Amino acid sequence: MRLRVLGEIRRKVGFDAYAWPLTDPETTVGTAPLADVPCLPELPRLIRLKYLTPVNRWTALRPGTVTTLRAATGGNPARSLLWREMLDGYGVADVASAVFADRFGVWAFLDLWRSRPFTDPETATLTRILEPVTTELRRAQAETFAARDGQLARPGPVVLLLSPDLAVLGHTPDTAEYLRVLVPPDDGRAPVPAGAYNVAAQLLANESGVDSHRPAARVHLADGRWVTLRAARIVRDIAVTIEESAPAERVALFGRAFGLSTRERELLGHLVHGSDTRDLARRMFLSEHTVQDHLKSIFTKTAVRNRRTLLARALGG
Repeated sequence: MRLRVLGEIRRKVGFDAYAWPLTDPETTVGTAPLADVPCLPELPRLIRLKYLTPVNRWTALRPGTVTTLRAATGGNPARSLLWREMLDGYGVADVASAVFADRFGVWAFLDLWRSRPFTDPETATLTRILEPVTTELRRAQAETFAARDGQLARPGPVVLLLSPDLAVLGHTPDTAEYLRVLVPPDDGRAPVPAGAYNVAAQLLANESGVDSHRPAARVHLADGRWVTLRAARIVRDIAVTIEESAPAERVALFGRAFGLSTRERELLGHLVHGSDTRDLARRMFLSEHTVQDHLKSIFTKTAVRNRRTLLARALGG
């Protein structure tokens, strides 16, 4: 879907390069980037600078609007750390930035690079697509939730050790094998999931006072499988852990992706623990009739017919 939208944008507006990561809707941290930029060999550096740059950071952008680097800096892009230390060297004159967010969370952000400034009519054209694309991105995330037969057979989290510049320093013994399962490589080498760089960069943003969201992200792999990545400082270096997402993490994301109300998400959380209708009503201080109404609404939104199927999709098993 992102590739189709990019094709339309290229036809109507035009750009030279782009980066369009999906994000964890709660932590806002990047998870599944789609990018075509001239500095891919410097990807860790690009991600680090993006997270450390306050100018046009996706967490500060207003949903439903497109902001350009030229406009945000008053025509002086050197005010942007990312532009000063990287984009200027690649001939980038302007960047159009947007965040895809709704009341359920932040689902993605987009940067379009160009060697000439974006015009007001062009940013208006980009703005018109934000709401429908946001809805489609959330719907696509919802579709990833499916019941499945098995899980990755691993005793616990695997760990990547990164330097403050996000260079890979080492890993635990099982990490290479695990990464081959998560991201099958083309050249026989175990790749580093881009999400690992993103959570590590978010930790740097925390430490620099740029942004306070947690350095963690839930990432969909395939067939309903989700993993959670977290970053933490170990003396000078950064440890990134990767493990199967816990049931509570899956359920919380499931509720956001399907657009469940706050009350419906609360009800779903209780269902996970095996509560019956009477117990649900007692826990939530509601009548049993109201609980049944909420359940019917959840079934409709998630396209399931009973509690067993609902929980199988939400929990992945």
